[in-house]
Amino acid sequence: MGVDPARHRLVFVGGLHRSGTTLLADLIAAHPLASGFSGTGAPADEGQHLQDVYPTARAFGGPGRFGLAPAAHMTEDHGLVSPESRARLLAAWEPHWDLERPVLVEKSPPTLIRTRFLQALFPAATFVIVIRHPIPVTLATARWRKTRRLGPLFEHWLRCHELFAADEGRLERVEVVRYEDLVADADACVRRVWAAVGLDPSPLPRTVEPGSNEAYFERWQALRSSLRMGAYLALTAARYERRTRRLGYSLLDPARAPGPWPGRRLRSRSPGDGW
Repeated sequence: MGVDPARHRLVFVGGLHRSGTTLLADLIAAHPLASGFSGTGAPADEGQHLQDVYPTARAFGGPGRFGLAPAAHMTEDHGLVSPESRARLLAAWEPHWDLERPVLVEKSPPTLIRTRFLQALFPAATFVIVIRHPIPVTLATARWRKTRRLGPLFEHWLRCHELFAADEGRLERVEVVRYEDLVADADACVRRVWAAVGLDPSPLPRTVEPGSNEAYFERWQALRSSLRMGAYLALTAARYERRTRRLGYSLLDPARAPGPWPGRRLRSRSPGDGW
């Protein structure tokens, strides 16, 4: 038995590395009628590493870099949009889903800038995008990459989210989840996503700890107070503040509550529509 557009609904979860994609994808897939990837042997059980149709983030430099490569942004005009690509992706992912369940979840960070490409292959899919404050994402990625050059990482965060904001209006079904809202009230965020794909509420299998950003904000303030990094970070914050504020966050006042997401959405069709 393979994926059947008459009985299965696909959910693609995306967002930059260290933004909470794994947490949210796991919570969505915890519904009794949903299935995600686990125990695949691929890094973080990401679908991008289980297929050979399109390039992974690693092909464009990996976390903190991939979105700066123009070729990493994939849309419905990409040459890989074809029935053959759709069939190959499903063949790669099907063994990792429980096809007895109607909602099938795939998670990969670069989906953030590939929603239009995947929608062209799977027109009835729902996209769930996780967005987290750029300071925690940047500091966590910098530690991962062993770099103190934070400016290019902020540029990467902005570039990827600006691309998604521009793409969002072309998407039929999309849910944007602020990481800050997820850790504050996971139940409300996950129920909203479940409702979007036609699933009734169900108890969450785990609690989500709030306050995950605070340690990064403290680290940011400590760095800004240091002689070595203070001037550099002050210039960096001033340079990127205007663009960051347009996306609902602030580098100069990190603890301020996120503003509304500026993306434009189209009216969604019902979850039962076919591909």
